[in-house]
Amino acid sequence: MVNKTIQMATVFIPTLMQEMSDGNITVDVKGTTVREVINNLDSTYPGFKERLIEGYKVKSHISVAVDGIITPIGLLEKVSPTSEVHFLPAVSGGYI
Repeated sequence: MVNKTIQMATVFIPTLMQEMSDGNITVDVKGTTVREVINNLDSTYPGFKERLIEGYKVKSHISVAVDGIITPIGLLEKVSPTSEVHFLPAVSGGYI
């Protein structure tokens, strides 16, 4: 019998949301797009979708990085089974 391990993307939980993931810093989540990852994350840990999505897009104050690259297409970004997904507070403003 062959033991097939299902690979899932690793989601890094922001510090302010770790209470929603039972204190987990990272969780493994299925999904082929950021949208699917958020939906599946919310199925296991309710409340994530509400905190991350507004209407049909990622909230304006949140940036999504997949494999170290901040995505400009948000929920449509492809995610592989070995991807790392980060939800980051968007940075703006400031003086030089």
